Amino acid sequence: MDVVSLIHVKRDNSRPLTSQEIAWLFSAYASGDVADEQMAALLMAVYFNGLTGAELRAWTGEMIASGERLDLGGLTRPTVDKHSTGGVGDKVSLVLVPLVASCGAAVPQLSGRGLGHTGGTLDKLESVPGWRASLGNDELAAGLRTVGAVIAAAGGGLAPADRRLYALRDVTGTVESIPLIASSIMSKKIAEGTGALVLDVKTGSGAFMESRERAESLARTMVALGEEHGVRTRALVTRMDAPLGRAVGNALEVEEAVLALRGEGPRDLMEVTYALAENMLELAGLDADPREAIASGRALRAYQRMIRFQGGDPDAPLPRAAHRRGALPAPADGWVTRLDARAVGVAAWRLGAGRARKEDSVSRTAGIRCLAKPGDYVRRGEPVLELHADDPARFAAADEALDGALTVAGEPSPVPPLIAGLIGG
Repeated sequence: MDVVSLIHVKRDNSRPLTSQEIAWLFSAYASGDVADEQMAALLMAVYFNGLTGAELRAWTGEMIASGERLDLGGLTRPTVDKHSTGGVGDKVSLVLVPLVASCGAAVPQLSGRGLGHTGGTLDKLESVPGWRASLGNDELAAGLRTVGAVIAAAGGGLAPADRRLYALRDVTGTVESIPLIASSIMSKKIAEGTGALVLDVKTGSGAFMESRERAESLARTMVALGEEHGVRTRALVTRMDAPLGRAVGNALEVEEAVLALRGEGPRDLMEVTYALAENMLELAGLDADPREAIASGRALRAYQRMIRFQGGDPDAPLPRAAHRRGALPAPADGWVTRLDARAVGVAAWRLGAGRARKEDSVSRTAGIRCLAKPGDYVRRGEPVLELHADDPARFAAADEALDGALTVAGEPSPVPPLIAGLIGG
C-alpha cells in the first residue's frame, strides 16, 4: 500500500477505504512512513467526502488501538460517563459527576481544557486551591472505588493517535468534519472503559454545531459508534443560544456549581443536569432520584470527597477578580428576549477566561456574571452583565465582542425547553 493512492481514492470518492487500508494508514503514520502533510491531505479529503459507516468504525477502532484501554471491570459500581460538545457557561459536569456518583454509579470523567469561546472543565476545577487534574491509572481506579467519581485529564496513553490528528485538524481547517469529530470524541470515551455514555450535543449560537440538523447528525454518528464498540450510548441534543446558568468563567462557574449542589442552582442549569443524570442512571441500571440526592446533601458531599481525593480544598475561598464592571446596558425597559451565547463566550475569553491556543494560560478569576437572561425584565440603562478581569484594560475588547448581543422587547417571548431531542435507546 502507499498513502498517495489512498489520498487519491478518498479525494475522488471512488470507493470506500477498506479496514486493512485504514489499519495500514494508522500504523504507517505512527511509524513515520506517512508524513504529516500526507495525513493532512487525507483529512481534507475526508472533510469534503466524509466516511462511510464501515470506514468510520475502522478509523475509530484504529484510534482506540493506538493506545491503552482502561479496564474498569473490577469495580462493584456500574460505570457511566457523560461528554458535552462544549458551550458557554456549561459547568454541568461539575454538578453532574458527583450527583450521579452519589446515586450509586462510578463516573470516570476524563475531561479537557477550553479553546476559543467555550470553557474547559479542567480549567474551571483548577480554580480550587490544591486541586490537580493529572491522575495515573491506579489513582483513577482508586478514586472510582472510594469516591465513585473523578474528573481528570486524559492520560497520554489513551488514543494517542487522536492527539496527533487533532493537532493537524486544528491547523488545516478540518475541525468541523462530523466523522472526524465523532471519532475524536468517541475513541477517548471508549478507551476510558466506561460501560455507558450519555452525550450532550449542543446546538445554537454558542455551540460548535450551530444548526440543529448538524448537531443531530453528529449525535447519531456518535451513538452508533458507541454501540458498535460495546458502550451503551445515548445523546441529548440541547440548546445553547444563551449562556447556561448565570456564570461564565472558571472560578465563577465553580462557585455556581457548588450553589447548584446545595440546591440553589439556576433553573436552566438544573434542567440540563437532571435530564442528563436521569439518562445516565437509566443506562447504568440504577433506580435513584437525582433531585433527592441534591436535596439530601448527598451530591454535595460526593463533590467534596472528589475534590479532596484530587488534592483540593473544597472549603477554601475561590479566587476573585481584582476588577469588576457592569456592561451591556439595556436599551429600553422591557423583557430580555436574546442574549447571544457566542458573544458572551468571546467576551469572557477576551477578559482572560479562555485561550486561543492550547498552550495559552487562562485567568482563574476572569469571566462574566449574567445579571439578566432571556425571560427577565430589565430597565433602561441597567447593566445586563458584570465583567470580571484581573486587568481592566481588557474591558474594552470585551465590550466590543458584546456589541449587538442583546435584544430587549416590550413583551416577553417564551423560553423554549433546553432539551431539543433524544437520540438512542
